Amino acid sequence: MATKVEHLTLDERNARGVEARTRAMPDSHAGWKPAADRPDPVALIEEQNLRRDADLIPVRHGRMVASPFTFYRGAAKIMAADLAGTPTSGLQVQLCGDAHLSNFGVFASPERNLVFDINDFDETLPGPFEYDVKRLAASIMVAAQNNGCSDSDARAITRACVTSYRESMAEFAASKTLDVWYAHLAEDQIRQSVTAFLSEANGKHKGKGSKKGKKKDPGDGMSGMTGKQVKEAQKRFAKNAQKSHSRTSDQALSKLGEQVDGRYRIASVPPVIVPARDLHTAYGVAPGELEKVVLDLFRDYRSTLRLDLRQLLERYEIVDWARKVVGVGSVGTRAFIVLLQGRDQDDPLFLQVKEATRSVLEGTLRKSAFRQPGERVVQGQRLMQASSDIFLGWSKGVQADRYYYWRQLRDMKGSALVELMAPAELAFYARTCGWTLARAHARSGDPVTIAAYLGDDDAFDKSITDFSERYAAQNDQDFADFSKAIASNRIEAIQDV
Repeated sequence: MATKVEHLTLDERNARGVEARTRAMPDSHAGWKPAADRPDPVALIEEQNLRRDADLIPVRHGRMVASPFTFYRGAAKIMAADLAGTPTSGLQVQLCGDAHLSNFGVFASPERNLVFDINDFDETLPGPFEYDVKRLAASIMVAAQNNGCSDSDARAITRACVTSYRESMAEFAASKTLDVWYAHLAEDQIRQSVTAFLSEANGKHKGKGSKKGKKKDPGDGMSGMTGKQVKEAQKRFAKNAQKSHSRTSDQALSKLGEQVDGRYRIASVPPVIVPARDLHTAYGVAPGELEKVVLDLFRDYRSTLRLDLRQLLERYEIVDWARKVVGVGSVGTRAFIVLLQGRDQDDPLFLQVKEATRSVLEGTLRKSAFRQPGERVVQGQRLMQASSDIFLGWSKGVQADRYYYWRQLRDMKGSALVELMAPAELAFYARTCGWTLARAHARSGDPVTIAAYLGDDDAFDKSITDFSERYAAQNDQDFADFSKAIASNRIEAIQDV
């Protein structure tokens, strides 16, 4: 029998949001301090390493030690432990679980249009909406400081993101249900917004200022961009958009493949890319057995797709596959790419297969309702994204307690070059991420209740900004401890891989 769904009136939903303030006032998120019994951050990273491929662990460390920002990207488990003791309103959403600003970007919708959205869901889990907001806001503070922004600019940029989240949630609370569900940022909207922003930023630098009567933005206290900075930003945007459109399986084949005896195969670039022909020794499996394993995993994955997509995928055959290192925090978990071909070798399809483990939040929050972590990732992604990859699915591994999810490798995917952004540019990007996270939360949570909790003043914005500044300082300390652990040979790191 289906579970009865509770339908409250708007007044009742608003009342729930106001009542949530008795559990945690919007300004209660300020004043964060690390717990007295806070775990050793390096030990938490070492704990994660126990499940990872040993030869890639130094690569992971090498990527994390590049800067405090890259360390933050790989430290989701550390922050999950810190969030366990923070106040929450009790208002639940589907969390991204690792909503730092580099986990947002563009990719292709099924209609082959570029959309901007969250694009990483390895840690997704239902939980209090504040967890994602804090993870995102703190990442902006860390990135701003990493970019050399002044303290006041870093605070203004972070606050701009939180204000965008709060105001966007209020807009979604006033929207029709289907309008919330279909809301998304398409390429033409992004282009128009970027053009308007750069024009305004250039105008500020020239002393034109904001138009009289225009609503003040939290980032307005920052200086505008110089003409040179505007031109550089315009070039980066145009280049990134063009590059995203070109990132297809055809392009991946030209970059990752090679022809041998008239047939394509994946080129070997160890340790980043290790083809199946070289990989059997690492896993102690004979080459013939590996082929059977891949085919079994592929059939298992294909069964999780819709019927029409299963039939589409049946038109492709597997040509080759390889282990491929990806990301920062994900390095060492098992990740593979699979080369398939359709009508002939000039009709390639690249799929990415990533290992799905328990979410880092499952130690803090309730365990996932899905026994299969791959399904947890896929279902969470479908719930939060406005548009998801048609080939998104999951499979169980051959070894015990190994699970995977599948998707296209390069489906017009692109990301912003955060490290190159001027303060005003970073504030614009932060606001865009704030809107996107609010929309994702409004799909799974109750935007009316969350908006009522947040209120129409800036208490929440200020308190999250205060949290972010304090947490960025803690991240700096953790990064220093991590760097010392490498210098003392407690852990090994290989950089520039």
